[in-house]
Amino acid sequence: MSGIKIMVADDHPMLLKGLTDELVQYGYNVVGTATNGAAALETILEKAPHIALLDIEMPILSGFEVINKTLEKGLSTRFIILTSHKEKAFVHKAKKLNISGYLLKDEPFSEIDKCIKAVARDETYFSKIFDDIFNSEISPQLEKIKFLSPSERTIVRLIAQEKTSREIGEMLSISHRTVQKHRANIIQKLDLPSEMDALNQWTLDNKELILSL
Repeated sequence: MSGIKIMVADDHPMLLKGLTDELVQYGYNVVGTATNGAAALETILEKAPHIALLDIEMPILSGFEVINKTLEKGLSTRFIILTSHKEKAFVHKAKKLNISGYLLKDEPFSEIDKCIKAVARDETYFSKIFDDIFNSEISPQLEKIKFLSPSERTIVRLIAQEKTSREIGEMLSISHRTVQKHRANIIQKLDLPSEMDALNQWTLDNKELILSL
């Protein structure tokens, strides 16, 4: 596997050194490391590694921002996210960006090795917990949201931002009654209990996911 060029970015120096040492020990060709997103992007553009292992939360640029900017440049580098985040919004964003791998930081290195090898074969490799989150928590909600009209999706996003019906009406230049009618239709399409609080609770439970759409 030594022919695979890999770069690694993490803002925790000890984690970065430990991961780099493990990669080298396993025979991988580590062409660069970085402790912030800007340095990671610069290294990727300069070295054009086959695979980049990135943390999500880094100074200057996040891992997702690094990926977006790399994709804009048309590079073929594939990405593996190493993170402690299991929130629905992060998993959904990774899927939307077609990231090749998504792993928890506390998993053994053998799991990272499996992921790298899978990605090198043009496969995707998500930790089981992330696949479980997507299949059981994200996908069913996305299926429901697909039935909403563009106007209804806008209202759901505003509810997720904790706007009241009156505020939503003023922002969209529609009557309070029209907002209430939209809310009733949304509740029906999402198959929620009929009381209005049910929609507020649903948006609260899925806030990060809704705002990431």
